[in-house]
Amino acid sequence: MNPLPFIKAVASGNDFVIVDNRRGIVKNPAQFCERICNRHQGIGADGLLLFENSRKTDFKMRILNSDGSEAEACGNGFRCIALFAKEKLGYPAGFRFEALAGIIQARVNGKSVRVEMVNPSGLKKRAELQVQGHRLHYSFLNTGVPHAVIFVEGLSKVNVEELGRAIRHHKDFHPKGTNVNFVQVENEKEIHVRTYERGVEKETLACGTGSTASAILSSVLGSTRPPIRVKTSGGEILNIDFKLEGDKITQVTLEGEARLVFEGKFFQ
Repeated sequence: MNPLPFIKAVASGNDFVIVDNRRGIVKNPAQFCERICNRHQGIGADGLLLFENSRKTDFKMRILNSDGSEAEACGNGFRCIALFAKEKLGYPAGFRFEALAGIIQARVNGKSVRVEMVNPSGLKKRAELQVQGHRLHYSFLNTGVPHAVIFVEGLSKVNVEELGRAIRHHKDFHPKGTNVNFVQVENEKEIHVRTYERGVEKETLACGTGSTASAILSSVLGSTRPPIRVKTSGGEILNIDFKLEGDKITQVTLEGEARLVFEGKFFQ
């Protein structure tokens, strides 16, 4: 058995295993991800982040959900791998890297990491679908990955796993499905978000792209104005900023703390 070095990282309650894969040591990423992210027989994580070589930018990041599926974007994963690049590999405070969603710019200031996200797409201010015999109103935005956003009152009472799963697999989002966010607006500068994550297939303590989509849509609908503080289920605060001109959304940034928790070797 060849031991494989890894780093465990956390951002706003989202946890990831990071592997330096510039030499191609992970041969089957999907299969490896399912094993290493298993919380009973592996290390345990919401996802796997692979640090790889890039011809376009400083490095490339691949993101795999705990079920082995590959994602285009992950805001909290972006922040974790940025901290890893600076703290463990000696990168400068500011750099660019590529993900499936596009080019990401990052800046690390101590444990606080700010990333500039790709410009969102697919905006739907108001839409509806039939779920569990009820008509549900939602908004939609792709912030690197798709997010359905439902604004509610009494957020703590929402059955995120049951309702989130039904929406995530709804025929209107076939074939790839969607992430689902339930949002309560606290005031014009703060919202509270709970997220059902596609690929993890349960409610997670936070979702960076989901927090970003929720913040932007709350502003598009006139309830808030940027910058916006997002309270996550894990209790941490994410800061979302962006420029909004009509329906045009640009200069989207996500900022919050990230931590490298421990490092070790995984015996394959």
